[in-house]
Amino acid sequence: MPEQQTYLTPDIVPRLAAIDVGSNSIRLVVAEALADGRYRVLDEERETPRLGRSLASTGKLDDASIADSLAALRRFLSIVQGLGVESLRAIATCAVREASNGAEFCAMVKKQLDLKLEVISSQKEAHLAFHSVRRRFDLTGKNTLLADIGGGSTELVLASGELIEAIYGTKLGAVRLNEKFGGGQALAGDDFKRMIRWINRELNKTTEKPSAPLHLLIGSGGTFTSLAGMVMAAKGQSRLPMGGCQIPRAELRHLIDRLRKMSLKERREVPGLNPDRADIIVPGMAVIDCIMRRFKLNLLQVHPFGVRDGLLLSMIEEMQGRTRQEIPADDNAQLERFASACGVELAHARQVARLASEIYAGLCEHFEIDCEDGRLLEAAARLQDVGYLINYDGHHKHSYHLILHSHLEGFRPEEIEIIANVSRYHRGAIPKRKHENFRRLSENDQLRVLRMAAVLRLAGGLDRSHNQTVEEVEVRMSDDLLELIVEAKEYPETDLWAARRRLGMFEKVFDSELAIEWAGHIPVKS
Repeated sequence: MPEQQTYLTPDIVPRLAAIDVGSNSIRLVVAEALADGRYRVLDEERETPRLGRSLASTGKLDDASIADSLAALRRFLSIVQGLGVESLRAIATCAVREASNGAEFCAMVKKQLDLKLEVISSQKEAHLAFHSVRRRFDLTGKNTLLADIGGGSTELVLASGELIEAIYGTKLGAVRLNEKFGGGQALAGDDFKRMIRWINRELNKTTEKPSAPLHLLIGSGGTFTSLAGMVMAAKGQSRLPMGGCQIPRAELRHLIDRLRKMSLKERREVPGLNPDRADIIVPGMAVIDCIMRRFKLNLLQVHPFGVRDGLLLSMIEEMQGRTRQEIPADDNAQLERFASACGVELAHARQVARLASEIYAGLCEHFEIDCEDGRLLEAAARLQDVGYLINYDGHHKHSYHLILHSHLEGFRPEEIEIIANVSRYHRGAIPKRKHENFRRLSENDQLRVLRMAAVLRLAGGLDRSHNQTVEEVEVRMSDDLLELIVEAKEYPETDLWAARRRLGMFEKVFDSELAIEWAGHIPVKS
C-alpha cells in the first residue's frame, strides 16, 4: 500500500478502504475522502465465512472458516488494488480477539496476503461505532444507549450528549448464541426461554443501570439492519433510509414471536431478511429485546452505519492532519472546551487548578515526588466536575468515566487513566484496592493518584466559597512542621474551614501533619 497522505486538496481526492473481519462476516468499504470530513462510497463487498462459528465450543477458529476468510480477503485486496486505494486499514474484532489461534490467523494473513490485520479491543470497537453515531445524529441534551451487535459480542455505549459515560463489553453475539442455543425451530420452545435467561444474566453481570433515564436505543450492526429491512419490507419499502428508521419495542417483540416459530426454510423467505442470517436473526433480536428491557427503553433507532463508518471517518480525520503529532494541542483550551460542554463552572475549575499546581510544586521541594505529574494534576482539577453532566450525586464517579472515554489530545492513554482516577477521588471515599478502577493501576501509579488526589482535595477546599478569594498558597517546612500559608486580602474563613476538613487523606498519604494558616494571622518577622 502507498504511504498514507496527510492532506486533502481540490486536486487530490484520496481513496481509502476499510476491512472489518467480524465473527459472522467480513466487509469491505472503498471510499473517496471529501474535504468536509465526509466520504463518498465507491464500492462495498461482504462475505460470510462465519469465522466465529466454532469459537464457543472449541475456543479456536476452525480450518474451514480460516480458509474461507483468507479467500475473501484475497478477493477484497484485488478490488482495493483495482480501485487505486491509497490508504487501507483492516481490523478484526471478537472472534480473532478471543480465539486461541487468533494470532496465528493474523500471521497467516500477513504472510499470505501481505495485509496487517489489527485486532482491536471491545473498547476500541465501541468507540468506533459511537464515532459513527456522533457524526450522524444530533445527540444534544439526550441520554442514549448505543448497542453494536456482532457475531461474537455486543458492545454497549452509555452516553450523555456526545460524551461517553460508560462502555460495556458482553459475550452476546448472534453467532455465539446460535451455536449455544440453536437458531432453528428449537427456539420456538424451552430453548428460547433458556437463551433469554442466559442473555439477562450476562447483561446483569456486565452492565450497570444508568443514573438518569435514557431517551433512546441506537442500534448498529447486521442484526439491527436486518430487523429494519424486515420492518421496511412489511411496509412495502425496499430500502432502509440513510438516516435509519425507528422501531417500537412492541413491534420488535411481535416479530420475534413470529420468526422463532418458523422453520429455517420459511425464515429464509421472509422479505427484507438476508437468507444468510436466517439462523442467527432470532438470537440477535432477542439480545435487542433484553437490552431494551434492562434499560427501560421502548424505542429503537436503527443506525445503518457502524464500526466501518467510524473507522473511515477516523482515517479521514488523520489524513486531514488533525492528529496529535501534527497539531500540538493547547491542553488548557481543549480541557476547558470539554469542561464547558459538561456545564462545569470554569472560574472555579481554573482556581482549583491553579492552587493545586502551586501546592504540588511546593511539595516537590520537600518530598521525592514526580514533579512532571503537576500537568496531570492540573488537568484533573479542570475536569473534576464534568460528572455534573450526569447528575450531582456521585458526580466524581461520573467524572471518572467521562474522562476515561474522552479523546484528550496531547495526553497518552495511560495519562488519561491517571487523570480520570485523580478526578474520581477529588471527593468521596479515598482510593481503595477493592475499587476496580484503582486496582488495575500499577503500584507506582496508585501512589501517584493518591498524592495528586490528596492535593486536589485541599485545593478544592480552598475555593469552597467559589469566590476565588485565595490569591496564592505557599508550602513551608521547618523543624519537621509542614505548613500551607494562604494569601488572601481578607480572611478566607469558608475556604480555610473546608480545606482543614479535607486534611485526612493528605496527612495519611504524605505521612505528615499539615497546618493551614492565613498569611494575615502570621506575625511578620522583623
